[in-house]
Amino acid sequence: MLYGVTQTTEAAADGAPAPGARTSGAARTDRPRWRRTTPHRAWFVAAVTFVTIIGAAAFRSLPGLLIDPLHQEFGWSRGTVGAAVSVNLALYGLTAPFAAALMDRFGIRRVVAVALTVIALGSGLTVWMTAAWQLMLYWGLLVGLGSGSMALAFAATVTNRWFTERKGLVTGILTAASASGQLIFLPALSWLVEGHGWRPAAVTVSLAALVVVPFVWLLLRDHPADVGVKPYGATVFVPKPAPVTGAARRTVGVLAKAVRTGPFWLLAGTFAICGASTNGLVQTHFVPAAHDHGMPITAAASLLAVIGVFDVVGTVASGWFTDRFEPRRLLAVYYALRGVSLLFLPMLLAPTVHPPMLFFIVFYGLDWVATVPPTLALCREQYGEDSAIVFGWVLASHQIGAALVAFLGGVARDAFGSYDMVWYTSGALCAAAALMALVIRRRPVAGVLGAPV
Repeated sequence: MLYGVTQTTEAAADGAPAPGARTSGAARTDRPRWRRTTPHRAWFVAAVTFVTIIGAAAFRSLPGLLIDPLHQEFGWSRGTVGAAVSVNLALYGLTAPFAAALMDRFGIRRVVAVALTVIALGSGLTVWMTAAWQLMLYWGLLVGLGSGSMALAFAATVTNRWFTERKGLVTGILTAASASGQLIFLPALSWLVEGHGWRPAAVTVSLAALVVVPFVWLLLRDHPADVGVKPYGATVFVPKPAPVTGAARRTVGVLAKAVRTGPFWLLAGTFAICGASTNGLVQTHFVPAAHDHGMPITAAASLLAVIGVFDVVGTVASGWFTDRFEPRRLLAVYYALRGVSLLFLPMLLAPTVHPPMLFFIVFYGLDWVATVPPTLALCREQYGEDSAIVFGWVLASHQIGAALVAFLGGVARDAFGSYDMVWYTSGALCAAAALMALVIRRRPVAGVLGAPV
């Protein structure tokens, strides 16, 4: 249903109105118009989640801006800095499935509030670092763990609990929140790095994470039953489930079942290539690669921010498409188009921004994380109630792919003096991902959640 009306849990549980309770707007046309047009509470929760992800997105904007400043100040190689970024990206993914299980145990609010605090602590401590191992500890370990708990599993959990309809659209909107945060923070952080050094930028990331904590604690709710409403689109009231104990055991158990199915490996493989060709490659190495060709850091960072603009459009549109079209075919198209764009990128890098580069930015931006809604839809189709945890493991493969390219991209730049080989290799991997997406079978797999064959 499109508009929600608060009702008692007891009444909703048996499908009949409680004694003296008001009936819905559909049955009572004499209710005030503002009461009949109040949006469902699920949309308010989605809005709070959107703002939370935007506030936490600051940390995703910074790694590509740190490579050259840290290389110049401390003499660390790009491979060393890339290694710290790779630890961050790997933990971002590996933490996600455990975070999804912890949300089932302790609630969304507690897990997300703690995660934001850890991000703020790790980013703030980098201001005093003097050795490469400290970068690994603060930015790699602490920010990686905190950001992993703020990963897409957070959006998946909110969507699964609060929405029965429009899941694809909501997934696209929440995924786009990260790109919106990049759009907001990246130009400001690049200006800070170039004009005042990297330390003020690190402090900005820390403060941005802290500012969001009160919004999460005061405004976010764990389940529709907490406020006495049905999930959006549901026809019956859904009681809040009891906390699930043994979060780590459950997370590993779900993985043990999923790895025995073919679709899991295909989803994990395609999403690993997705991470390699986005977070690991473009987000980490585009700015230094453009700077190698004489482009100012602020100009290159602004181009990344423009990618964020079109990423919002592309991801929301992808969510809309996922509700209407076959997600496997959507994935194949997305990966094929991304691969073609990356093959052309080495020819487009130049000291100034020219129309072909702008075309690449728009084209690539529309495809940046458009893969998330159809991938999550396939996880739901195949793995049912445990889909958020399975998606967390699939996201882990995404970040492992990103981590490998973040590290190997820096090593390749140190060894060959350019990033050209990395762009070409990523384009070829995207072509392979398009083929993998097409062979994912359409019916739910057996052996996971009792799904039928």
